Amino acid sequence: MSESNPVSMLCIFRIPKENESLFRSLLRRHWATLDEAGLVTAQPAQVMRGVNKAGKLMFIEMFQWKGEDSSEIAHQTPEVLQVWEPMGALCEGMEFIRIDPVDL
Repeated sequence: MSESNPVSMLCIFRIPKENESLFRSLLRRHWATLDEAGLVTAQPAQVMRGVNKAGKLMFIEMFQWKGEDSSEIAHQTPEVLQVWEPMGALCEGMEFIRIDPVDL
């Protein structure tokens, strides 16, 4: 899989505050698991924590898939699913947004 066509992603995970500690432990493993599977570029993920005006907690993660098919391959990779399934169970909601730079 080549890095000539990386796909930048913005992932938003909405987490109940009581799940924060467990979610952090999984999120800490997320990018490393994708990297070990050869699915992401060498650029490490950026992770941020936020709270909106309503007091709802969220984590925002930005990373780059190596290519268009990386996400599909991830959905068939047991090591990735071992992280994704418990992450999903801890979320109130998730949003995955493909992002591209804009020249202004």
